[in-house]
Amino acid sequence: MLWSFSSCSDMEFKHLSVLLSETIEGLNVKPDGIYVDGTAGGGGHSSEILRGLKSGKLYSIDRDPDAIKTVTERFKDEPCSVVVKGRFGDMKELLKAYGVEKVDGVLLDIGVSSHQLDTAQRGFSFHEDAPLDMRMSQEGESAKSLVNNLPYAELARIIGTYGEDKFASSIARAIVRYRENQKEIETTLELAEIIKSAVPQRVRREGHPARQTFQAIRIAVNDEFGELERGLDSAFEMLRSGGRLAVITFHSIEDRITKQRMAKWCTGCTCPPDFPVCVCGNKPQAKLITRKPVTASKEELQINQRSRSAKLRVCEKL
Repeated sequence: MLWSFSSCSDMEFKHLSVLLSETIEGLNVKPDGIYVDGTAGGGGHSSEILRGLKSGKLYSIDRDPDAIKTVTERFKDEPCSVVVKGRFGDMKELLKAYGVEKVDGVLLDIGVSSHQLDTAQRGFSFHEDAPLDMRMSQEGESAKSLVNNLPYAELARIIGTYGEDKFASSIARAIVRYRENQKEIETTLELAEIIKSAVPQRVRREGHPARQTFQAIRIAVNDEFGELERGLDSAFEMLRSGGRLAVITFHSIEDRITKQRMAKWCTGCTCPPDFPVCVCGNKPQAKLITRKPVTASKEELQINQRSRSAKLRVCEKL
């Protein structure tokens, strides 16, 4: 999910929606269909879905108040648009309020948005000094609370697992040592400097060493992997026969979760191969539309470098 906007009073927005045409093609939008954009962001993907609707409906969901404000203003004159504040993992409950139980397609564009990264005061970036926040919903426990209160072992686990950083132990140790011997960690640059001090000099020359740790903390603060699992299950349950689920990920673990869920839905008989007849009775629930993940074209990469890690997977419910 990559989008950004200017802070002009007339609310002019610049959108950088990743894999836009590929995603819309994968969703196979029907003019009278019901669709869900579970991660509305700045409305880039939602806008393209709306182009394909005539009598259908699009429910654009986001937990970020900034995103809700953006898409509400952008689609205020769109009769097919409904904007819903909430988590996409709760889409089943959220859409029940609108009398919606089955849909023709769901899009999930996972991860942090350009707006969240580029708005310094949101505390997602290690490039500018700001309060250590990282909350997508702007509610609940912040990154500041997490780094100042979690024990060493849990910090190391989060940085190692979510950030896939081989220096997780030394970074976690440096964070704990700083907060115990100096003061509470309050800002993004303060945390970035602690991380930098915990890794070898050669690592600092390869790129900013805080990138993976900031990613890991952001994922933990927003429960991004748990939200993805809940969202995938809710989305698939809501799809009617022939409905499609399109998921864009930017992290290897997110892509693995998505790939495994789709593989499970597409698996039929699980009997041993030497059984003469099927006794398990399992039938495939879905079919893959994308056998391999779709990635950004050379043209898109030239326009938007942040799309380099994006992967799109699409399946259709049987």
